[in-house]
Amino acid sequence: MTVETENDQHHLLTLIKGARVVLWDFDGPICRLFAGHSADRVASDLVSWLEGRGLHGLLTDAERESLDPHVVLRAVDRRHPGSDLVAELEERLTQEELRAASSAMPTPYADPLIRTWSAVGSRLAIATNNSPRVVRKYLDSRGLVGCFAPHVYGRTQELHHLKPDPHCLNRALNATGAAPADALMIGDTPSDHEAAAQAGVPFLGYARNPRKAKILREAGADTVVESLEPVLELLRRG
Repeated sequence: MTVETENDQHHLLTLIKGARVVLWDFDGPICRLFAGHSADRVASDLVSWLEGRGLHGLLTDAERESLDPHVVLRAVDRRHPGSDLVAELEERLTQEELRAASSAMPTPYADPLIRTWSAVGSRLAIATNNSPRVVRKYLDSRGLVGCFAPHVYGRTQELHHLKPDPHCLNRALNATGAAPADALMIGDTPSDHEAAAQAGVPFLGYARNPRKAKILREAGADTVVESLEPVLELLRRG
């Protein structure tokens, strides 16, 4: 369901009003982390780094060509869990994400929505597969750290905890003392939706274009917005 009718708005308002704690995915709903620093190139660089260490055969052809840094990282972790190799690869990805944070593009209406939600008394947390160091750097650059601190839950070296595993959502719920039904997850990928479902948290999909909205709906998301503006308007109306 996209928010197009009065009934859609009523359903969205119900989600908003029921949210004592709002859990945000980072890359997508809050900003486009790789808007100015290509994620494709980062993935290629990670693959080249592995090949430079004589580890060409560690990845399948599909993994080498995925152009998704997390696909590369997960693949290496599956074959060498907890190894120094995984730790070094994760740190290389974190350094690339830190560089990307400097040129990240804010998602339209995200900043005022975050400030408004915080101002009306809801607690906010980040539940992301990105490094928490990257999230804090970006939030600090936008003056938004205070809206979330200390509730930033991101990637650790325990990569099996990445979404769709609900680990980071459960950490946020436990830290804020919120029941799953009293929270709301805002995410932009099927893995966000699956993690929310596993945690028992209601889900609001954000899609920056119709293609991404279709993917979310096909993954089972009931409510998808293609802009955060209607969320902000409903929240301001109370």
